[in-house]
Amino acid sequence: MVPLCAAKLRCSGNRQGIENVMGIEIERKFLVTGDAWRQASKVRSIRQGYLAVGTTNTIRIRIADAEAWLGIKGKAVGGARPEFEYPVPLAEAEQLLTLTPYQVIEKTRYVLPHDGLVWEVDEFHGANQGLIVAEVELETVDQAITLPDWVGKEVTDDPRYRNALLCQHPYTEWHA
Repeated sequence: MVPLCAAKLRCSGNRQGIENVMGIEIERKFLVTGDAWRQASKVRSIRQGYLAVGTTNTIRIRIADAEAWLGIKGKAVGGARPEFEYPVPLAEAEQLLTLTPYQVIEKTRYVLPHDGLVWEVDEFHGANQGLIVAEVELETVDQAITLPDWVGKEVTDDPRYRNALLCQHPYTEWHA
């Protein structure tokens, strides 16, 4: 079984100041405008819950269609952060979702290529209905990118748009 974001597990060495870490996540996040992104050829239904949310680390269980992963993320340093994902049997993942003290996040993920990069657009449901964000994973924090026409305001540094916070403070509660 290959993790949803297999590239994170293939990283090694020192990237952007995080030493001796196998999995590194470097991504930028944007709000989405228009509907052109709906032409994605790959679409997945995702449910995820957070077992622990701290100021430096999070532990997440994610079910995407019929596959599941346990994800552990560390504190961001210079735009990059350690991230590890491990496959989990689906039945165990379903049980782990019942242990989360927070709301389970439900979303549909659309995967689209653009200018040599893979963009993931998350359309949220439930308590986060109305929120649509696009993320792109990068090799370096200073990597230049060309934005698709359907990408709007960048929210990479706005903590309200992090999934770990959306499970505690849903979009429908703070967005006017």
